Amino acid sequence: MKIIQTAGRDALGEFAPKFAQLNDDVLFGQVWSSDGLSLKTRSILTITALVSKGLIDSSFSYHLQTAKNNGVTRFEIAEILTHIAFYAGWPNAWAAFRMAKEIYADDGAYGGIFGLGEPNTAYAKYFVGKSYLKPLTDPKQTVFAANVTFEPRSRNNWHIHKADKGGGQILLCVAGRGWYQEWGKPAQELREGDAITVPANVKHWHGATKDSWFSHVAVECPGVNVANEWLEEVADDVYNAIEA
Repeated sequence: MKIIQTAGRDALGEFAPKFAQLNDDVLFGQVWSSDGLSLKTRSILTITALVSKGLIDSSFSYHLQTAKNNGVTRFEIAEILTHIAFYAGWPNAWAAFRMAKEIYADDGAYGGIFGLGEPNTAYAKYFVGKSYLKPLTDPKQTVFAANVTFEPRSRNNWHIHKADKGGGQILLCVAGRGWYQEWGKPAQELREGDAITVPANVKHWHGATKDSWFSHVAVECPGVNVANEWLEEVADDVYNAIEA
């Protein structure tokens, strides 16, 4: 993706036009825009370099915001800065964390407003990667609803919500970015605020994108003779083709 940058010319265009040109056209227009590394990886490398040098200034704030825009989650930035602390110095990491908290202040905890829940061990064999489950209702008393959270790249297997009548599922997306796909149809990206109606007896899967956590509330629709049929994994080549 070609990055259009004007910060150099905006700030130094008259005072140092060559530096401004190198900043906008070479650093961002060529280096950052190269296909050799993802934008997310470049953001992580840049943050690491700046923290290592103790450059926790306005440029660091800009790169933190850019990292967030490039898919570095709040969980990931916390892990990155914790790791860097042991190599770049504890005071540098403390300063970086103070700024990171401001940049990520509007991000809810993983799991969205309902929270992360517990590791989804009971259904782990039907998932690729780690997931977390937080039941929201008692299925013995009402319609069952649960908040499901996927780590990046995590997804459930192809499956079918079987029913002789009624049935199916509703997915209410509450945090992060994910995918939903029905058999034989293109995958569609999901974001916070999206709602998906999953028809009964339709083969499908859902999960997180490669660079974002994803949470949705899954609501089981009442029906006659409802049952879940778990099928094969969503193969890496299928998932990677969607991400590409």
